[in-house]
Amino acid sequence: MTERKHDNSNTYKIIEVVGSSPNSSDEAIRNALADVVKTVKNVDWFEVTQCRGHVENGSIGHFQVGLKIGFRVEA
Repeated sequence: MTERKHDNSNTYKIIEVVGSSPNSSDEAIRNALADVVKTVKNVDWFEVTQCRGHVENGSIGHFQVGLKIGFRVEA
């Protein structure tokens, strides 16, 4: 196998998570990221893949946001 040349390119792994919040979709994203970075190193980006919510008694009970989170694979 050939040794990798040092440059600015990276290799990423992607995980999918769902964050939730009773207050907003923005807070659901922040909650998900806050939990992920506790156990995953080198988190660099996220992509929102889904946005949904739970309805309780005719009002929004909580927001759920699906995310793809990319983190750099260490060489």
